Amino acid sequence: MIEQSGTKVQIVEYLKEAPSADELKALLAKLGISAEQLLRKNEAIFKENYKGKDLSEDEWVQAMVENPKLIERPIVVKGDRAILGRPPENVNELL
Repeated sequence: MIEQSGTKVQIVEYLKEAPSADELKALLAKLGISAEQLLRKNEAIFKENYKGKDLSEDEWVQAMVENPKLIERPIVVKGDRAILGRPPENVNELL
């Protein structure tokens, strides 16, 4: 969808290169959501280690740094805005 729009993109595979806590916090600010809202709660890692826990914002960020599989994806960033690409139609807001 993004490629069809003619927009140049940079793909960041954060399962291979996990973002730092500062990078995640900047991304959350662009998304306008809390760290807990960015979690993939159906992941086994979440269910086994975090389900039912009441962690602080920094603790959730650290959990995602240590376990990047917990980060919802894809995330599309354009300038100072970002959006979750699920459902894919959300991307249209940035294009």
